[in-house]
Amino acid sequence: MYAVQKGIKLDSKSPEAKKFLFGLMDSLENVKKDLTAQGDESVANDIVGQAHLENVTVNLFSWADSNDRNAIFNKNVVKAFYSSSLLYDVLTQFGEISEECAMQQRYAKWKATEIHKCLQRGETPISGPAGSEFEDAEFGGVAGPSNIGGDPFSNNPQQPPQQPTPAPRRPANDLPPQQPPPQQPQPPPMASNYVAPQPPPPTTGANADTSDIDFDQCSKLCKYAMSALQYEDVDAAVKNLTQALSMLKKR
Repeated sequence: MYAVQKGIKLDSKSPEAKKFLFGLMDSLENVKKDLTAQGDESVANDIVGQAHLENVTVNLFSWADSNDRNAIFNKNVVKAFYSSSLLYDVLTQFGEISEECAMQQRYAKWKATEIHKCLQRGETPISGPAGSEFEDAEFGGVAGPSNIGGDPFSNNPQQPPQQPTPAPRRPANDLPPQQPPPQQPQPPPMASNYVAPQPPPPTTGANADTSDIDFDQCSKLCKYAMSALQYEDVDAAVKNLTQALSMLKKR
């Protein structure tokens, strides 16, 4: 949807643009209908969708920031910073982002550029916020993703980053403000981050009818748990499996 909105602003009059944008909108509507029919609240409900995307974006940024502060520099860290900066753009389809998110976005763009340049030159990047260097970049204009050069993510672009070590606490005046990364940061959340809505309390009694069980919902919960396990997200896996078990205990 963000791409469609962006395309309309750029060009909605030429025949080529109309054909492409209208075709893309039709495709999106079909996908939305299918996912809504499957009960995907992050698609059916804009508020849920915005919260889900914000969570993914912030966690992705925090993962990259934690690795950077622990002097772990590789293409996956560059990719995480770069991708989070783009996702902050995608969030603008819901309205203007907060100043804190805007600061993190500028910082992510700058970090992606700096780390990528150092890796290309065979230099060791500076770990953590560089203070004056970032401030100078702020006043001079932070380098955007187009300044990174080439495609730094061509090798295994779908491969999730490796698990980082716990991040140290950051000083109160440190950049970016003011959220310390999680003590045990996880790989960038995808489907593993989604926890299905809490089902109704199960009925009790030995003679409960299995017709009351929503088997489709149970299957979805198990799929969410499997996806969570692929990214070693134990909490999300336990929550989804617990909810599925609670629904099945109706019988």
